[in-house]
Amino acid sequence: MAADTRDRMIEATVSALQRHGVAGMSFTDVLRDSGAARGAIYHHFPGGKLQLVAQAAQLNGLQVRRALGDLPTESPAAVVSAFLELVRPVVRASAAGGGCAIAAVTVGGGLESGELELRQIADSAFSSWAGQLAERLQASGLESDRARDLATTLIVLLEGAHVLCRASGNIEAFDSAARTATVLVG
Repeated sequence: MAADTRDRMIEATVSALQRHGVAGMSFTDVLRDSGAARGAIYHHFPGGKLQLVAQAAQLNGLQVRRALGDLPTESPAAVVSAFLELVRPVVRASAAGGGCAIAAVTVGGGLESGELELRQIADSAFSSWAGQLAERLQASGLESDRARDLATTLIVLLEGAHVLCRASGNIEAFDSAARTATVLVG
């Protein structure tokens, strides 16, 4: 049961990071959303907010990597199309005020003492996403260097879309970039 509470707290933290970023995330929100008792924070996370945020970011990075590993590999265009459809709901959430939990640990502050550690976790997550995408693109027949470049471009498209779509309140910038990405691999 203790692991269940801990897991629920980490999942609640991922959600809080998506909604509020590191600075706006509160233990009160995490406790409420996870159903955990107040004493559970330092029992499960003796390192406090930094440990909780770091573990949530690591989990979210792994979740996304796993989802990318399920993309079809019939062709490079199929990989790109499936990627764009996979991330569309996430970008839509950004337009409504949400965001990417991994990007949240790289901007906005809130834990200056752990900033370097969190940036390293984010860098590792983004790199693993690009690596997983590159693997799928290579499996679809794309040459290694082109697959890596396209994978990086898709991650940049996603993360840039978070910012632009949140600012505008709509996903028009994402749709425009998605059309261009589709044409480039078509």
